[in-house]
Amino acid sequence: MWSTPVIYTLLGVGLIFSILTRFLQVRHIKEMIMLMFQGKSSEAGVSSFQALSIALSGRVGTGNIAGVATAIAFGGPGAVFWMWAIAFIGASSAFIESTLAQIYKVKQDGQYRGGPAYYIEKGIGWKWFAVLFAFAALVAMAILMPGVQSNSIAAGIENAFGINPAVTGLIIVLLLGFIIFGGVKRIANAAQIIVPFMALGYILLSVVIVLMNISELPSVLALIFRSAFALDSAFGGLIGMAISWGVKRGIYSNEAGQGTGAHPAAAAEVSHPAKQGLVQAFSVYIDTLFVCSATAFMILFTGMYNTQAEDGSFIVENLKGVEVGPAFTQAAIDSVIPGFGAGFVAIALFFFAFTTIMAYYYIAETNIAYLIRNNNKWATFALRIVIMAATFYGSVKTASLAWALGDVGLGIMVWLNVIAIVILAKPAIVALKDYEKQKKQGLDPVFNPKALGIKNADYWEKEYKDNKEQVS
Repeated sequence: MWSTPVIYTLLGVGLIFSILTRFLQVRHIKEMIMLMFQGKSSEAGVSSFQALSIALSGRVGTGNIAGVATAIAFGGPGAVFWMWAIAFIGASSAFIESTLAQIYKVKQDGQYRGGPAYYIEKGIGWKWFAVLFAFAALVAMAILMPGVQSNSIAAGIENAFGINPAVTGLIIVLLLGFIIFGGVKRIANAAQIIVPFMALGYILLSVVIVLMNISELPSVLALIFRSAFALDSAFGGLIGMAISWGVKRGIYSNEAGQGTGAHPAAAAEVSHPAKQGLVQAFSVYIDTLFVCSATAFMILFTGMYNTQAEDGSFIVENLKGVEVGPAFTQAAIDSVIPGFGAGFVAIALFFFAFTTIMAYYYIAETNIAYLIRNNNKWATFALRIVIMAATFYGSVKTASLAWALGDVGLGIMVWLNVIAIVILAKPAIVALKDYEKQKKQGLDPVFNPKALGIKNADYWEKEYKDNKEQVS
């Protein structure tokens, strides 16, 4: 799933989308930030900020702590640069898939639903491919992926406080059940409170550690860039690994092109699809450029990491006998604030990973709704039980098994979604140009798919017609 072709495919697709959208990730940064705080929720949908929070719940997870440490351990400091690169390029992919999710969303059982399965069926017309994605997403989100997050929580809590993983797993399951049995609105409300709090707290601590080691800034930045391009004597032989691990863990963390962020994007109440597309593009920056960088800087500024060569020997071994993962970040914090690292990382992992499991449930529920259009209450109930069981199972199993299952689940979704958005990019690009045109005219953009030649955008056709009738 994660061989060289998928890595370069994601880089290539992101670059093509960046060119086709004229690097919207640079041109519209101000617009992205402003749109995050505009719009309100409705009975059918959530606000732009709530949709962003659900998406960030999925993006900001154990990959931001354990994944970054793994990338540095096997790809060297240069892997951090390639994480930044895939975030910058991937922001355009996030825009495309999230805008498509909005264009082809439906109102189903009184709620907005959308995502890759919906835009594959309505945009391309491949029902069989849409069903394949929905099934793959359901298996990945409900069975394969939750264990990665719960395993990291349980390991962090055991390391910091000595609590048995089974006990931690039970607590996670009970909290998860309380939220997911409350439906989409409860998930959105929980996400919009927890996500900003956890991300800001984590970033602030990293800023403190960087400031306490500010003299290392030039050398750390130089090391990252030298290592990324094989210009460093120690890490020169790792350029292939740096690209591979940086892109792989970057994609795992920010999810650009994977299709997961498209699901909550469709739930937002907006007047034009491009609005939520821009908001979701910025969520990639928040995840990688802010939160992942926070982890990388804490580790590299304090020198608390090991890096292995491809033959298994150590290029850098500053933490003898320490397992790759959250322990790097713990050691980094402890080196500056003794005794604080294990507890802080355990708590950060809990919030990061728990909210990610919440997002996984929402994505899985959306695909259940796609597969079973009517009377899916029993299927939804079964889904809740399955994801709670998978979460508990992951908390008591080995980390290597959890990550292997997670990589398989993610890899399947990435391949299917990338094929779809490459075929279907045109409507999203047309929507972006329409949005920009209306903004230049001083209007608050509204979406009329018929006027743009976009077919099967049934919700928006009805919405535009109803609005026009109300005005007249």
